Amino acid sequence: MKAERETSTYLRQLDHGLHRAKLLLKRSGFSNFDEERILRRYVDTLLAPRHSPIAVDLGAGDGVKGSNTFALFAAGWRGLGVEMSARRAGRLAKTYEQFPHVEAVCARVTPQSVGALLREHKVPRDFSVLSLDIDSYDYFVLDALLSEFRPQLVVTEINEKIPPPVRFHVKYDADFQLRHHFYGYSIQSLAELCARRGYAILELEYNNAFIAPAELAGDSRASAEEIYRRGYLERADRRKKFSSNRDVDVLHTLSPAEAVKFINRFFAKHRGKYELSLG
Repeated sequence: MKAERETSTYLRQLDHGLHRAKLLLKRSGFSNFDEERILRRYVDTLLAPRHSPIAVDLGAGDGVKGSNTFALFAAGWRGLGVEMSARRAGRLAKTYEQFPHVEAVCARVTPQSVGALLREHKVPRDFSVLSLDIDSYDYFVLDALLSEFRPQLVVTEINEKIPPPVRFHVKYDADFQLRHHFYGYSIQSLAELCARRGYAILELEYNNAFIAPAELAGDSRASAEEIYRRGYLERADRRKKFSSNRDVDVLHTLSPAEAVKFINRFFAKHRGKYELSLG
């Protein structure tokens, strides 16, 4: 029995290694869409030549599949990845074995813990890149983090289904469980959080928004509506890539007030667990 368990463990590790090796050979990158290329462009054009190459990935998964930071770490960046799932965090640790200056952490990220977590791992205040994708109360985690740190580039997943000017975000809930369409925050909520914290939205790539401190973003800033239209709504392949959004696509035909009513009906079983209003 012991030999069987050891063999099974070895085969799982081998399968993970082979999967990782195949991904390393991909020419199209590791992120879900084009996020890592966009990050690289902003690193090259917005950050100072001598910036500190440190990245933090909150909701890092296994560190490879759908990763916005793997390419940075493979290029020699330092930092850490944080994953709540013990199973995925184990894979994350194996992924990072090849990167001596990158740490894998198994932890639930909350608004109350995120600052202490970064301080514990000696992340500097003005670190270069933050990737945030925890599929839950991301709004409050980002707000708490920006109250203490000032990452120079942030890529954060939004709830792309909810168009501006509708404000939406789930409330903090220590026992939050991801449900169909119910997670995260809308681009309108992100835009207002950015304005309050001195950041600006650079662009949207489907469901990932790129933001930077206002002093780096410059004066060429579009509205949330324009960014949303270019980055998601009018993308030719949107319906194919996001086929699961068909049951809420009607939102794009409604007035803002009608959209709020629709969302309240759609999320009726989550009543009291989210904030919803017009911007």
